[in-house]
Amino acid sequence: MPQITDVEGLTVGHASDPVGATGCTVVLCGQGAVAGLDIRGAAPGTRETDLLHPARMMDRVHAVLLAGGSAFGLAAADGVMRYLEERGIGFDTGAGHVPIVPAAVLFDLPLGDARIRPTAEMGYRACEAASGGTVEEGSVGAGTGATVGKILGPMSATKGGVGTWSVTLLGGVVVGALVAVNAFGDVRDDQTGRILAGARDPATGDFVNTVQAVLKLEEPVRFGHTTLGVVATNARLSKAEATVLASLAHDGLARTIWPVHTQYDGDTIFALSMGDAKVDLLQLGVAAVEAVATAVKRSVQLAKGLHGVPGLADVR
Repeated sequence: MPQITDVEGLTVGHASDPVGATGCTVVLCGQGAVAGLDIRGAAPGTRETDLLHPARMMDRVHAVLLAGGSAFGLAAADGVMRYLEERGIGFDTGAGHVPIVPAAVLFDLPLGDARIRPTAEMGYRACEAASGGTVEEGSVGAGTGATVGKILGPMSATKGGVGTWSVTLLGGVVVGALVAVNAFGDVRDDQTGRILAGARDPATGDFVNTVQAVLKLEEPVRFGHTTLGVVATNARLSKAEATVLASLAHDGLARTIWPVHTQYDGDTIFALSMGDAKVDLLQLGVAAVEAVATAVKRSVQLAKGLHGVPGLADVR
């Protein structure tokens, strides 16, 4: 099955706490990857992302962390740094190796026990679990407590989660995506427009069209959102080109989540370049959009219900 680990050198690991309904997902980049970033939502929670600006000196990252727990979840990056430092991976300062680990978090506190958040130990365990094989999807890692369609409140939402996919271009160039979907809006099938997962009418259980509801409700639920993603390729990119790729990849969210990039979401996508293949950036962008859009749909299709919020995997 296509997945982000089709990009050689990348490994992915999850750590999950179903009681707390939270967790984290780490993407390890071997000895380093050129990275870019694009944040579209107005409520992000991030760490070490300023370094990804093309004008900053650092040209490699060693891992990317996606986590639940709101801002508390950024602590899990400490465990990722410890894991990498123990293995001599990081920026060589002369006084030791400092791993560069950008991180972003989503808000999952309403589901499960809000006192349980991703910790440094959880970040370390995610690294220990990382492999280049099959990536577990659904209600795991950063998507453990994720939900989508929360305009009527968290308990009227549908379960979100983690999804992955990849697209292979001519010549063996691969573009892979991994997302943790915890959106304010609905997840839709970009081919038919049908709502796959979203807000549910408390009386009937049927999906509510969030766009129409936004236009009618005086006070929609304003907290508890954010979709995070990583796109990766074996094509050679500069930091500026990686930043463009991250920007283009957001169209995959726009194709499948609506509304998206709201002032209540912190939608963030990282882009990683880990190879030497040469390919037109336009082709990479189109492939990234396809990979992200498919990964978003898989994130809800494979999510299982948790703490009273139903998941599509249980229905299927």
